[in-house]
Amino acid sequence: MGQKINPIGFRLETTKYGPEWQSSWYAKHNYSKLLLEDKNIRDMLQKRLYSAGIVAIKIERSAKKIKLTLIVSRPGLVIGRGGKELENIKKEIQKIVPTSANKLNIDIQVEEFKQVDLSAKLIAEKIAYQLTKRMPYRRSVLSAMEKSMAAGATGIKIIIGGRINGAEISRREKFSQGKVPLSTIKARIDYHECPSLTRSGYIGVKVYLCLG
Repeated sequence: MGQKINPIGFRLETTKYGPEWQSSWYAKHNYSKLLLEDKNIRDMLQKRLYSAGIVAIKIERSAKKIKLTLIVSRPGLVIGRGGKELENIKKEIQKIVPTSANKLNIDIQVEEFKQVDLSAKLIAEKIAYQLTKRMPYRRSVLSAMEKSMAAGATGIKIIIGGRINGAEISRREKFSQGKVPLSTIKARIDYHECPSLTRSGYIGVKVYLCLG
């Protein structure tokens, strides 16, 4: 069961060990529009602040306010000098929301994520970036696994699929260390998947990280 669906959605709001909701708001009639706005906001922030190492983007809405909580590994790149970067981000968000909602108060908070090796998203993006630079995939994966285990992770599993090293036939390789109980709901599992667009083709990277 745990391997057939997203492990984060599998554990969402089931026990006290489950993850938190990334969007927190209620809509009676405009659910689809607000959901699309959230997606567009996340895509814009992920593209604009990619170098800042975004771990999570939490969105909270009320009648006259939108609160964004950005959890990043490099908060200085998000804030900028004198907060200029935050003001530019607010202007970009105002372009995404409807014209009638431009009067909403947009509040952006930035939180630092210090344990970089305990985030499945950052690990997957780092491996994907190294694959695009033609670095040896085994060295990239094993190095990421060693750093995560040294940082305090209980277990980690990484799956790479595609034309690895430019091979003519695509294949899938798995690397694991420690314990990653995907069928145990109480286990704290962090998961992320992202593509690596190499010259030879698309390589998918999946990271399962057990935090205890």
